[in-house]
Amino acid sequence: MPYAFLCDFDGTVSPRDIGAGFVRRFAADGGATYAALEGRWRSGEIGHRALTDGEWASVRATEAEALAFTRGFRLDPEFAPFVREALGRGDAVMVVSEGFDFYVRDQLAGAGLADLPWAANRARFAAGRVVPEYPFADAGCGECGNCKAQHVRRYQALGYHVVLVGDGLSDRCGARTADSVLARRDLLAWCRRERIRATPFEDFADVADVARRLAVSAPLRRS
Repeated sequence: MPYAFLCDFDGTVSPRDIGAGFVRRFAADGGATYAALEGRWRSGEIGHRALTDGEWASVRATEAEALAFTRGFRLDPEFAPFVREALGRGDAVMVVSEGFDFYVRDQLAGAGLADLPWAANRARFAAGRVVPEYPFADAGCGECGNCKAQHVRRYQALGYHVVLVGDGLSDRCGARTADSVLARRDLLAWCRRERIRATPFEDFADVADVARRLAVSAPLRRS
């Protein structure tokens, strides 16, 4: 069975959370709205889409300003080698993000991965404001802007064993649905609380090692 690695972006492919950094930099209220909403999101009181709508309501930036800021971030240097090795072996790799298209697209292109499939929320720049749009909203979820479970199911329907790679609570729907989970930080802690089996990882060198072991049918080490 071929493997599909669905990789979160902010905090995973990009070790630093670009979206959160962007809000802190450009929100007129200095990120106060995000701080107020984050606890409600972490507790499950609101979904990620409601969190995004609230935190981006006060963001003021042009597209040029936005890209100038986000280009100060870098991807995990092991991500591009992992992608090339996985694709060369016949596996699939996709980025699935609750972040935004303008920086996901730009960062992947800058890493020489412009052709890698990805899905993210859309940022529409209009009169100095940044308006979130959700082209991948899943009616079956209703909580996420870009529910990762739908992407997991699509690859499963194509015959892949799907490995969700993530670091945060925006990966919860994907982790519930995936065949295997590679997790760190908040996602790993959540998986342990929910008794969802997850293999810990630190960076994409670890992910590449897991992928090699899967290729020869070695079992994953579970947390």
